[in-house]
Amino acid sequence: MNQYRVFGRGRVDPGRPVTFAFDGKTYRGLKGDTVASALLANGVHLMGRSFKYHRPRGPVAAGSEEPNALIGTRRGLGRFEPNTRATVHEIWNGLETTSQNRYPSLKFDVGAVNDAAYMLFSAGFYYKTFMWPKSFWNKVYEPFIRAAAGLGVSPTEEDPDTYASRNMHCDVLIVGAGPAGLAAARAAAVDGLKVVVVDENPEAGGTLLSEPQVQINGRPAWDWLAAELKALKGMGVRIMTRTTAIGYYHQNMIGLCERLTDHLEVLPKDTPRERLWRVRARQVVLAQGALEKPLVFHGNDRPGVMLAGAAQTYLNRYGVKVGNAPVVVTSHDSAWYAAFDLHDAGARIQAIVDTRADVRQDLVNQARTLGIPVKLSHTVTATSGRLRVSSVRVNPVRGGSVGAGQAIKCDALLMSGGWTPSLHLFSHTQGKIAWDDDRTTFLPAMTREDCVIAGAGRGLWGVEAALKDGAERGREIAAALAKTSAPVSYAVAADRKGSGVSHTELPTDRYPGKAKAFVDYQNDVTAKDLRLAVREGMRSIEHVKRYTTNGMATDQGKMSNINGLNIAADALGKRQPEVGLTTFRPPYTPTTFGAFAGYHRGNHFEITRKTQIDAWAEAHGAVYEPVGQWRRARYFPKQGEDMDAAVSRECRAVRASVGIFDASTLGKIEVVGPDAVEFMNRMYTNPWTKLVSGRCRYGLLLGDDGYIRDDGVIGRITKDRFHVTTTTGGAARVLNMMEDFLQTEWPDLNVWLTSTTEQWSTIALNGPNAAKLLAPLVEGLDLTDAAFPHMSCAECTVAGIPARLFRVSFTGEVGFEVNVPAPLGLKLWKILWDAGQQYGITPYGTETMHVLRAEKGYIIVGQDTDGTVTPYDAAMGWAVGSNKPDFVGKRGLARPDLVAKGRRQLVGLLTEDRSKLEEGAQIVFDPKQPLPMTMVGHVTSSYHSDAAGRPIALALVEGGHDRMGETVHIPMPERTIAAKITGTVFVDPENIRLKI
Repeated sequence: MNQYRVFGRGRVDPGRPVTFAFDGKTYRGLKGDTVASALLANGVHLMGRSFKYHRPRGPVAAGSEEPNALIGTRRGLGRFEPNTRATVHEIWNGLETTSQNRYPSLKFDVGAVNDAAYMLFSAGFYYKTFMWPKSFWNKVYEPFIRAAAGLGVSPTEEDPDTYASRNMHCDVLIVGAGPAGLAAARAAAVDGLKVVVVDENPEAGGTLLSEPQVQINGRPAWDWLAAELKALKGMGVRIMTRTTAIGYYHQNMIGLCERLTDHLEVLPKDTPRERLWRVRARQVVLAQGALEKPLVFHGNDRPGVMLAGAAQTYLNRYGVKVGNAPVVVTSHDSAWYAAFDLHDAGARIQAIVDTRADVRQDLVNQARTLGIPVKLSHTVTATSGRLRVSSVRVNPVRGGSVGAGQAIKCDALLMSGGWTPSLHLFSHTQGKIAWDDDRTTFLPAMTREDCVIAGAGRGLWGVEAALKDGAERGREIAAALAKTSAPVSYAVAADRKGSGVSHTELPTDRYPGKAKAFVDYQNDVTAKDLRLAVREGMRSIEHVKRYTTNGMATDQGKMSNINGLNIAADALGKRQPEVGLTTFRPPYTPTTFGAFAGYHRGNHFEITRKTQIDAWAEAHGAVYEPVGQWRRARYFPKQGEDMDAAVSRECRAVRASVGIFDASTLGKIEVVGPDAVEFMNRMYTNPWTKLVSGRCRYGLLLGDDGYIRDDGVIGRITKDRFHVTTTTGGAARVLNMMEDFLQTEWPDLNVWLTSTTEQWSTIALNGPNAAKLLAPLVEGLDLTDAAFPHMSCAECTVAGIPARLFRVSFTGEVGFEVNVPAPLGLKLWKILWDAGQQYGITPYGTETMHVLRAEKGYIIVGQDTDGTVTPYDAAMGWAVGSNKPDFVGKRGLARPDLVAKGRRQLVGLLTEDRSKLEEGAQIVFDPKQPLPMTMVGHVTSSYHSDAAGRPIALALVEGGHDRMGETVHIPMPERTIAAKITGTVFVDPENIRLKI
């Protein structure tokens, strides 16, 4: 147990043992361990299987860039998460973890047969294999691909955790709490500036946590770190650990994900699991450091093969020795220090293999003093071992080729191909990068945002360089905010400055044999795959990425992109900057859906908007339905009534006396300005120039394609002011469309658009007694046909409340819509309700409204239209201004397909047996035709109508306007229903009932 634990090293707590399970077996670690460090302490390197070949895999890194050691974690019922990186998940007593992508067990996985048949799964094999025969796709290929897709298993239980979100504003946000970030924080924390430092790790310190031998200003690194963190907090700097900057967005908005409880054994009550922060910073410092680059050779993916920097971290941060007899292969100085640290911890370093001929003499001398064999101008070309590396093959490098190999036994192989600056967040800003030949990597160049890069993130190695650069960047930021920062000096001893030699990984895939030199560990992309992609015509690095899936794993290319670029460039015979780098996209690391959803789950998943009258409706027994984001009363049942009975009663009440309806959810837009009428003329199909103030008109809005997008009644309040109504669900869409045209097509028009949906409460009164009820409450306005005819509007006072009154109807009855300031809507509703008792006033909901409007043939956009219906298809050509020179959609209406015969057109349907049709039911002309039948339309609206004395329906039917009186058929599972095509108006076609 803990046979690889080196006591006296690391920042874990030896006095606090922690017990957890992995694949059902119990292991012991220490407080402060991650799952990976604890398993490594127990000699367990095998932690997962790769995606495609199911090859055995162990951790290759020690941080969030880990591509291999992905596990499932569980904390009781409902708290299961797949694809968790074992290298960052902290352990606690009782934690249950499982390996993934294996069957029946991790050590014996039948999926590993793919590894033996790897020649069938080369780059692009899915494009080639699954194209023929086409008939196999649905029955064979798709089910197979779906079954094989994914690594972990999706949770099946409801997540019981809660997630939160907050906003933050600060002067300076520093991403990365390593030496550069801390130095920048001290320099920027002047004169009251609000400075925030975030780091994804449980502790601040960055590389200092892995290099305790460094001394800063005469103090050991860890002592200096503790004192510096205390001092920074005393200066007002906020330091947030376990907080990942997941995305960098426009205008210095940075998304943060803070993990609050995953590391805790006992969950605090009412504490969210994670919190998403939206931070607006005046200035940003990116001090994310650099990522170590793997070397590419045959078998570089076996458990026990890992980055040298990761081994150093496991030793110095967690007190875990990753092997007793490791070999080190490198092209960078930093790996030598890792070898020395492991030697000091009792490991027998079998050899330090360096691809370079010239290495600093002090490093070579120290290795020989410690008795470590050194092989310069050598490289590792292969490894062996089934579930863990057992030996490596070392070859001399001569002029770009390799000589005869030598096998060296080992239990771990530590590799380093140098370091790559972490440019992910920088790239999110569309910042420019520049290729550096000396470091064989890209470095940040120009940024579009108010940010600077510090430390290793711009290619500076060593603690002293990072501290000094961070301090300089901090002073630069302070100066940008008109503050002066005093210089701070940093004297660093025992600093491990490193350098490397520019080179591309040796193309081991060219050697005889079946070399598997992996570039993307998780997706099993090899160097051969990349070269094959180039041979098969992929020239763009983005095409190479998609053809091979290189860089598309959960690590987002952190481990593979640079190596992939180097190999693709070599295959293309071009320099790396000519080939380019793939695009990094947020989030920086995989982020839970819960963190993004935040409070939006269950009843809060989508905002439920309620009108001012909603509480009254609820108190009077309303049954609701969602319409867009609004909660609307669907009907008001009395005791013993179902929906059909309630709706039938409400319809009769409106036709017989008066009904009251909450229409506040209608979209409302104020169009104001000297050019308002010209704007309306261009937007809507109807003409508006001659519409006088105080009158309304039905407005029809089309898209550029000529199809109906929205409709509504529009009132001209004054010469330069229009009150535009839209459908409930279309308010935002219509306003966006108007703004788009105003800003991009007609910027010369002096027009202002304002959403006023929430400004007005709208109450509709409909029925023969509507005017009698309303007239006594209206001051200074005569509601007779002569003084205030149908389609009039006026600003007036109703029951002492300032209002906009419209005489409009969506029922075919005398109708009024009263718009009052939203907070007064409920007050007016109650006044109207009390006054209407003498007329038997009845509240009605959306379902009744649908029946009443269908009886009159009034359409609902989105129900009786499907995105392919023109005004002429809907028999609304009367709403199109034929003499208008232009309007949105005019050219679309002239397209040949939109004027061709046989288009689906809106008609009425009356069934021969008086049965009610189902909405959405398909329509055919000939019910005896063979299957599959040719469908010629569908039912859009269907209701039982008391006013018509029978069921009625609206439908879209091919050539429907020319088929009046013909019979169509509606095939249903149990029978076929015959129906007669009619006009769309079923009640009062002469509109007599609209008159008072």
